[in-house]
Amino acid sequence: MEVDEDGWPPASVESLWAVDLGDGTVRLDNTPWFVRGVASDDIIGAEIDEEGVRWAGETVQASENCTIRLIALKDGGSAAARQSVLEAFHRLGTTGEGIEQYRMVALDVPPAADLRQIRRLLQHGADRGWWHWEEGCITSAWAAAASG
Repeated sequence: MEVDEDGWPPASVESLWAVDLGDGTVRLDNTPWFVRGVASDDIIGAEIDEEGVRWAGETVQASENCTIRLIALKDGGSAAARQSVLEAFHRLGTTGEGIEQYRMVALDVPPAADLRQIRRLLQHGADRGWWHWEEGCITSAWAAAASG
């Protein structure tokens, strides 16, 4: 992972949950906090090093899920603020989780979620100073929802 000029992400490696598919690939089984360009349920090539650690390679098959990340600003990014973010987006078809250390919420946005409403809520919250957000992994459907 490349770190930008602001020192983000705060890690050079991220461990992700994955299901071994037995053919040199894995299916990601959680939403990435920092890695860009991958989302849950993506099929990724993987190699095992001499210490038995599995390292991700190229995406073999994208899942059509999106990864959206937010830094909660409201109430200092408290647990209650992160939970309210999760609940608001869950109503629109997402899943996700929060992490206290970075005041973050990582959202998994499946293709059946209300992409247009999710985008509207993201912008609304950013405009009101409730959060900053970024697109960790997007699809053509997500991009198309921006124009509608």
